[in-house]
Amino acid sequence: MEADWEFEVGGDAPVIDAAWPGFVDLRLAPGRAWSLPEVSELQALAAALERLNAASSPGWTAKCDFWPDLEPGAVDADELDAPSRESARAMGCYIDLLPKTDRQWALPPQAAAICKDICVRLHAVSLRSCRVDLVIRQAVLSAEQEDMGITAYITACGASAQDAKLVLEAALAAFADAFLAPSTLQ
Repeated sequence: MEADWEFEVGGDAPVIDAAWPGFVDLRLAPGRAWSLPEVSELQALAAALERLNAASSPGWTAKCDFWPDLEPGAVDADELDAPSRESARAMGCYIDLLPKTDRQWALPPQAAAICKDICVRLHAVSLRSCRVDLVIRQAVLSAEQEDMGITAYITACGASAQDAKLVLEAALAAFADAFLAPSTLQ
């Protein structure tokens, strides 16, 4: 499976905001993920959110979205390790992840180490036509606390929308597995 990571911090870079209007804290009841409007077309997103917010998770989620039909040309088949004939349709989603404990990813090298670890795990997954891009960002956890966060972009393609959806579902499960796998880094 294709995976990579990068920093996008400072200047006009987006910030993860855990206190946005409409925020649903899935840490308190991870099963509420199944009722979010963002998961109505992609139940695998709800399953991933439920797992990522479980008590045993090293993090929690602040926001997500699903894009069922990415513009033609929005993805490069080579970057998704996909044959060109299997890249006619593409879809994706993102999940904003935050650390479970204070200062867990406070320093850039800590957040980078987590992303590198996740990418190593994903590269070991035998899955084509998809990729995960991890972007380390500043995160506002509350009015008094800032930290680092990670936005995970999961993208998939296929010859049809159904094919792309099946790949995206598998990619979401692989990403959740990689994030939740025991690590000395988390």
